[in-house]
Amino acid sequence: MNKTIFEKIILREIPATIHHEDDDLIIIDDINPVAPIHLLIIPKKKIETLNDLNAEDTELIGKMFQAAKKMAIKLGIDKSGYRTIFNCNEDGGQTVYHIHLHFIGGRSLGWPPG
Repeated sequence: MNKTIFEKIILREIPATIHHEDDDLIIIDDINPVAPIHLLIIPKKKIETLNDLNAEDTELIGKMFQAAKKMAIKLGIDKSGYRTIFNCNEDGGQTVYHIHLHFIGGRSLGWPPG
């Protein structure tokens, strides 16, 4: 089975700008940012899509959102605002089949997003 780009980053097979890493998560810059701040919060456990989540993944998903909150505070955008997004499958805009939470901010974000 081929490794995803995220697995290669986690294994340090390819470089990335890492903002945080712990036993469960890695937070990196998105290579195609849509705002001044665009990070990816990636679980080290490979879960292909949101449809593949199990009850045992609940704590991990919560940890991803807690990491987003901490990054917002660290980057000083917790008061002005930010957006978190999961994409699921092709029509949802998912291009890497290893779930990841987009963390976007640093400017006013319009709605609807796409």
